[in-house]
Amino acid sequence: MSITVTTWHLEQTAASDLSPAQEPPAAAEVRIVRAEVPSPEFSHFLYTAVGSDVAWTDRLVWSRAAWEGYLHRPGVETWVAYERGTPAGYIELEGQDEGVVEIAYFGLVPAFRGRGIGGHLLSWGTARAWDMADRWPDRVPTKRVWVHTCSKDGPYALDNYRRRGFRVFDVKTADEE
Repeated sequence: MSITVTTWHLEQTAASDLSPAQEPPAAAEVRIVRAEVPSPEFSHFLYTAVGSDVAWTDRLVWSRAAWEGYLHRPGVETWVAYERGTPAGYIELEGQDEGVVEIAYFGLVPAFRGRGIGGHLLSWGTARAWDMADRWPDRVPTKRVWVHTCSKDGPYALDNYRRRGFRVFDVKTADEE
């Protein structure tokens, strides 16, 4: 059985495009921390915990060596949102050539959705994409941040990107088995 999947590609072309979300209340004890030590096991955990119910499958076949190689690339960063010490979600940034940063993965563990964490994490991660050259001295300053989402992702994904100031620059539709 095939399904029709729509994929939206979105971008920001200036740091001033970012429209930050409101932070969760202090009582929620939400904090966002960069996972500075590359860990294939932790990244695999985040990927499966967030993507299991929204059909993320492309990295399920990655070996430990594949994860290791990817995570050690300059400009790859994982930022993790925690609520009271529990991983709630993550945003993965991939620095590309010529000042481009892709939000490679972003999402929340299902139990943490609808609690005001997603918009805050996306805002934080997008701001970190814009200031990536501050942490990677060999990178040129960021000129563009982009992301893609599709109709298989959560129902609020596209709206969250738009509310944060991302603009659609391409839309593709394809049938998938």
